[in-house]
Amino acid sequence: MILVIDVGNTNISLGIYDGDTLVSSWRMVTINDRTSDETGLLILQFFSSAGISKENIEDVIISSVVPPVMYALELAIRKYIAKEPIIVTAETKTGIKILYDNPLEVGADRIVNAVAALALYGGPVIIVDFGTATTFCAVNEKGEYLGGVICPGIKISMDALFAKAAKLPRVEIARPQRIIGKNTVESMQSGAVYGYAGQVDYIVGKMKAEMGGSAKVVATGGLARLIASETKCIDEINKKLTLEGLKIIYYMNRNN
Repeated sequence: MILVIDVGNTNISLGIYDGDTLVSSWRMVTINDRTSDETGLLILQFFSSAGISKENIEDVIISSVVPPVMYALELAIRKYIAKEPIIVTAETKTGIKILYDNPLEVGADRIVNAVAALALYGGPVIIVDFGTATTFCAVNEKGEYLGGVICPGIKISMDALFAKAAKLPRVEIARPQRIIGKNTVESMQSGAVYGYAGQVDYIVGKMKAEMGGSAKVVATGGLARLIASETKCIDEINKKLTLEGLKIIYYMNRNN
């Protein structure tokens, strides 16, 4: 069994793979000042809840976009699981050629998603990740990472609206009954859901045009299902895409 961990700005996603099968997965809030002991014991509690022994973990692989979390997380893995984690970077063997001006600028999660999408769906492919930021990544049929688009995430935008507009409340991100809201809450929900759906369709359309006119579109992230249901362009939803990518990269690098 291998433990795969994706450290995002809002949540840390963890999964256990037995071969190609994802047998368990969990999420915990990303907290920069959580200690290694807190982190390690929390991971062991996840294992216990699934009936998994830490002795069955052969290896650990991590992708992260939150450097302040990494010291405690790596120490927790060494102390509580007795493994030296593999850390995914732009220099890790992935089978993807990164055509960014500076490949080191590409977030590890975007690389991992590209690996998974290419392996599972083939290229050309566009990955839309509804995370803290909404990211769009383009990979061509040669397995080349072309670049992409980074937008403020839905929750960030709604939080900013609440913080900066004195009379607007904090609302749940949910699909309203109609696009023309009859009250403030419905109006804000309409802007969040339909506004982002429109953004996705427009950006993906422009990306496809630059890529030659066609590409499979895969959505992932916490709000993928909600927003994808209102778009015209998304072909697949895979909320475990990043975990799948980590598994693929692990096996690609296992004997290195």
